[in-house]
Amino acid sequence: MTPPATPPGPVELAITFLYYRDLPRACAFYEQVLGLSLAIDQGWSRIYCIAGQAHVGLVDESRGMHRASDPKPVQLCIRVPDVDAWHRWAASHGVAGLTAPRTSEALRIRAFVFNDPEGYQIEVQSALD
Repeated sequence: MTPPATPPGPVELAITFLYYRDLPRACAFYEQVLGLSLAIDQGWSRIYCIAGQAHVGLVDESRGMHRASDPKPVQLCIRVPDVDAWHRWAASHGVAGLTAPRTSEALRIRAFVFNDPEGYQIEVQSALD
C-alpha cells in the first residue's frame, strides 16, 4: 500500500521543548521577564504561547524524555516589529549574555541575543523593510 502524500490533517500547535534543572526559575523568567502566557500546565512540563500556534515547553529534566545539558545547541528566535525597543526592555531586565543589536543585510534582519536562566540563547529580530 502506498502511503498518503501528506499527513492526515493540519498541525494544530507547534511546541519546542527545552529541558531545565530548575523548572520554577525557568518558568518565572518566561512568565515575568518575557511575559509569555501559560497555555498548558502539565505540572512538570509547562507550555507557553509565544505567538499564534508557536509555543515553547519547559520541562523538568528529572521527569522528561531528555536531560538538561551544557552547552545548549538550541536557539529560540522571536520576531518582533521593533527590535530596538525590545533591546531596551531586555537591558532594563538585566538579562544575561545581552548583545548589542546588529543588522544583517544578507539575512535582511536586525537582531540581538541574550540567555535564559540556564543558558538557552534567545534571539530577538525584526525584518528589514
